[in-house]
Amino acid sequence: MPTASYGTGRRKAAIARVWITPGEGNITINDKPAAEYLGRPVLEYLVKSPLVALAMEGQIDVRCKTKGGGISGQAGAIKLGISRALVSMDETLRPSLKVDGFLTRDARIKESKKYGRKKARRGFQFVKR
Repeated sequence: MPTASYGTGRRKAAIARVWITPGEGNITINDKPAAEYLGRPVLEYLVKSPLVALAMEGQIDVRCKTKGGGISGQAGAIKLGISRALVSMDETLRPSLKVDGFLTRDARIKESKKYGRKKARRGFQFVKR
């Protein structure tokens, strides 16, 4: 088993670079503990979900650098990055991660604004005078 594995995750406008190593289960995001960086337990659970699904929660240390987007998008990007790093570490984990949907890139992004409109789809208020 290699000492460190790498995976990249993307979600909305966020990008996460993730390195995993065998360890005692520490998760560090941008040089801060995960609980401190994410702030919400739901996002912390989301980040840990690939490890929980494989019952590897206390066995792997995760170190990641994220940029772009918001906290929620970054958490989703970290989840995908952890999943990809786990697969690069051990290819036999791929089927169980794929069944649970951890290797699927969520392609939903913000729709761009159109000219002649207030936002992407919303028009300006109309008054018949």
